[in-house]
Amino acid sequence: MDAKQKLVVVGNGMAGIRTLEELLKLTPDLYEITVFGAEPYPNYNRILLSPVLTGEQSLRDIVLNDEDWYARHGIRLLLNRKVVGVDRARRTVLADDGSETPYDRLLLATGSNPFILPVPGRELDGVVAFRDIRDVNRMIEASARYRHAVVIGGGLLGLEAANGLAARGMDVAVVHLGEALLDRQLDSGAAAMLRRGLEARGLKFLLGRQTREILGGADGRVRALRFADGEEILADLVVMAVGVRPNTELAERCGLHVNRGVVVSDTLQTYDPRIYAVGECVSHRGTAYGLVAPLYEQAKVAANHLALHGISRYEGSVASTRLKVTGIDLFSAGDFAGGQQTESITLADTPGGVYKKLVIRDDRLVGACLYGDTADSTWYVRLIREGRRIGALRERLMHGEAAGEN
Repeated sequence: MDAKQKLVVVGNGMAGIRTLEELLKLTPDLYEITVFGAEPYPNYNRILLSPVLTGEQSLRDIVLNDEDWYARHGIRLLLNRKVVGVDRARRTVLADDGSETPYDRLLLATGSNPFILPVPGRELDGVVAFRDIRDVNRMIEASARYRHAVVIGGGLLGLEAANGLAARGMDVAVVHLGEALLDRQLDSGAAAMLRRGLEARGLKFLLGRQTREILGGADGRVRALRFADGEEILADLVVMAVGVRPNTELAERCGLHVNRGVVVSDTLQTYDPRIYAVGECVSHRGTAYGLVAPLYEQAKVAANHLALHGISRYEGSVASTRLKVTGIDLFSAGDFAGGQQTESITLADTPGGVYKKLVIRDDRLVGACLYGDTADSTWYVRLIREGRRIGALRERLMHGEAAGEN
């Protein structure tokens, strides 16, 4: 009997392990699998870090695949182990403990790194990102000891961090360079309603403000934030939530083609056909996706090819966004901003806290922005993805799937 091929997965996050789940459905016995995880935890749902921060869930609640799952499938799981090099000629990966692991196929799922503003004081104690369990634990510890929190970034992660810290009793201010919250995900109408909803929870917003410096005390801990105009605000904790960058360090080090992400084909292969890549580290047709739905779509295609079926292609995804703040329903997808050669249908019920905007181009739905009522978000995404003409459906489109399909 021939020996099994060796598959090595670098990255124990949602994209890499979903690829393994899909692969095991197709061919459970093709590979001898080794997974490297830089964190000390099994695969967990990073999207649910926000409810862990608020205290609504625990780490145990968000684990997707516990260590027993790996054992049941014969997967060798190496936690707290970082891969520092890949020898493509010898087909081996080198870990930070000096060990070498051979591979026949390699899957890179190295995710992304939080972007830290290059301002003085960023290295102070009390300056954290919002990316993993370690960050959340540091924020929870700070909330028990300190009062003033400043979140830099009015995007999805920033608002979720701010909401979580406020839920733990901190006085929270959100600093955002733009003039509106979620300016990449929402239009001005929905952004204004969102701001009012969050201010009602006690959050404060400083929009159109640029951070110049983070100030520390004699103990080496952050004490204040200084803006470009010289104004200062108190800060016992500063959370950087200003975006992420694909983690391409390993790919670059071993000579793979990188351009704003590890460049992959429609089969999720890199320029080395033995090496695949999925998730936030990837650049596909010039786009890097930071949302979970595209990552899972990539995982399915990569698994198909790793299983040697070779009949699936990834052609890109419709990006959609949902805010994970309990009691606030917000969703956007596709080209919700509109523009030339598009028309918009808008429903604004300010007293009722509902805002809907649908964007149409060439008789097709191309974007949706919903606040307060997101019940039909899945249907709208399906219409955007299918790209079918809406025709007579146009008059009922705003009323949702139940009215639209009747």
